[in-house]
Amino acid sequence: MTLRIGNASGFYGDRFDALREMLTGGELDVLTGDYLAELTMLILGRDRLKDPAAGYARTFLRQLEDCLGLAHERSVKIVTNAGGLNPAGLADAVRELAGRLGIPVRVAHVEGDDLTARHPGSLAAHAYLGGFGIAECLSAGADIVVTGRVTDAALVTGPAAAHFGWRPTDHDRLAGAVVAGHVLECGTQATGGNYSFFGDGDVRRPGFPLAEIHEDGSCVITKHPGTGGFVDVGTVTAQLLYETGGARYAGPDVTARLDTVRLVQDGPDRVRIEGVRGEAPPPTLKVGRNRLGGFRNEVTFVLTGLDVEAKAALVREQMGDALAKTPPAEVRWELVRTDRADADTEETASALLRLVVRDPDQATVGRALSGAAIELALASYPGFHVVAPPGKGAPYGVFEDVYVPQGAVDHGAVLPDGNRLSVIPAQDTLVLETLEEPPLPEPLPAGPVRRAPLGLVAGARSGDKGGNANVGVWVRTDEAWRWLAHELTADRFRELLPESRPLRVVRHVLPGLRALNFVVEGILGEGVASQARFDPQAKALGEWLRSRHLDIPEVLL
Repeated sequence: MTLRIGNASGFYGDRFDALREMLTGGELDVLTGDYLAELTMLILGRDRLKDPAAGYARTFLRQLEDCLGLAHERSVKIVTNAGGLNPAGLADAVRELAGRLGIPVRVAHVEGDDLTARHPGSLAAHAYLGGFGIAECLSAGADIVVTGRVTDAALVTGPAAAHFGWRPTDHDRLAGAVVAGHVLECGTQATGGNYSFFGDGDVRRPGFPLAEIHEDGSCVITKHPGTGGFVDVGTVTAQLLYETGGARYAGPDVTARLDTVRLVQDGPDRVRIEGVRGEAPPPTLKVGRNRLGGFRNEVTFVLTGLDVEAKAALVREQMGDALAKTPPAEVRWELVRTDRADADTEETASALLRLVVRDPDQATVGRALSGAAIELALASYPGFHVVAPPGKGAPYGVFEDVYVPQGAVDHGAVLPDGNRLSVIPAQDTLVLETLEEPPLPEPLPAGPVRRAPLGLVAGARSGDKGGNANVGVWVRTDEAWRWLAHELTADRFRELLPESRPLRVVRHVLPGLRALNFVVEGILGEGVASQARFDPQAKALGEWLRSRHLDIPEVLL
């Protein structure tokens, strides 16, 4: 018996029409929506400061108003983490909406993740719960289940556990569902979106993915017929590597072994995932803690034509003198050489000089910066202008990981009848340890090489986890893997991406996926909300790596 689970949202702000597209595009048993990310929790926390009744993704309610009747008619269960910081509030709002529309639906929610009161100074501190609270809600007859901070994969493991009757000790089955959930969680990233080899198909409007899950935990990743994008081993591999680390992918229900995953093309737009092994989960739960870190402001100076370096030096000296009166805690400059010699447009003749300041005091990064920049309008380098005037300074957030024992969290399922059922934490746990690196394949024989971009033979996908970034790199043939596994070491990675040179870079080898996964520690500072670098979520770090040149065997080109 197959359980068909689709996804209609990969983040808060994803395609509004996706809920309707998934409900009308083909058969489904369950439709999930992932609205939460580290940054989203901070945004919802700030919303809650203004209105204690807020704290959930209001977009979901608007989508549901348009589609609740469809879901009811087609008997599709909806499971979403759109509850954010206030799952009970969203559940009440869904009941109110259903009553207003005259649609008889049973609504339940999951709670217990909110640990903010235990972490003074936090705007939001939430434990990542597993899927068994969701399973209890569905087993009690819920049509819609609203959660707060659960793992993204829990939106799939919960329905699968309820449907197949899995127990917490069914580690291999649960691990298979975790892998399926990880592929689905970012929506169209599994169907050609943000994909290195996007030219392999029509990705102008990719369809959202779904998983056909079997009782043994294996599944097929596919999409509704006639929708855009494509599903192949490459798109699934890319998403499997996204925001992961080593071969052990830990969660509250199970630790999935990514080194056991086998991917097989099962026909057009169908990839079978099988062989996934699972281990007992760790004895601790991850808690995402968001707090306000201070205030930041920025101004970008446009430097046009000749003497770009000298112009940059002049304005840096002038701004330095002005800011010295009330020095910000942090001052960062970055010169981006977007200019070209003898350019035929003014824009392509211009470089950008970006100044970012941070300080606990808003006035220090607000009026002090804006006044200093504006006063230079007629007194600095020739052609002086800025992309936009600096504002008054905006608050920025800091994300931190902390861990608590599984039993320290009161994971609860509030059933459709209002009764609350406590979810027993995992009793069978295993301390997470790093696996020994697997043996590498035989290297390619020596032969002629050509200087060329890595991306001609390798794909990549990168993302953020707190202050760290990961870059997954994979190839599509055994011959390319024999070269990549030996060529792209952690040291070579640092050579290719100079920003990573002073940082710790850890390489993980996944031969079954012909992939390497690099974790760059600290490159994102204190997390995405702190906006420590030009690409604060490291979304394009992998594409930068693919653009770098190295000696590639001609037989691979």
